[in-house]
Amino acid sequence: MKKRLLFVEDDVNTQNIYKRMFSDHFRIEICDNDQTFYSLINKFKFDIILMDISLKGIKDGLQLTKEIKSNDEFKHIPVICLTAHAFPQDRENAFNAGVDEFLTKPIEAARLLQVLLNATVKNN
Repeated sequence: MKKRLLFVEDDVNTQNIYKRMFSDHFRIEICDNDQTFYSLINKFKFDIILMDISLKGIKDGLQLTKEIKSNDEFKHIPVICLTAHAFPQDRENAFNAGVDEFLTKPIEAARLLQVLLNATVKNN
């Protein structure tokens, strides 16, 4: 059975591209804001989260990651940060928030897929 991935991304084009690329490997749910995020995280059991930093809504991806990692029910879920924020301070902030991996856009699809698959294997 395919693992369930929550893709938290505010850009519709990026959502569509990654959904097409990774749907053979994952059951994918997509959201672009904190309200939809809370609805989905409580509705489904996710194996991995692919999180952008910049989102629509009140909270950004780092705030959502901090909340996930401080919640006993969800803290085991690997969070892979995929962002255009590429400065060293952005990386440090992401790891301080609790991300398991930090990747910058653009990224080769094959590399991103490998990171996602590896993270789901480690989580078993």
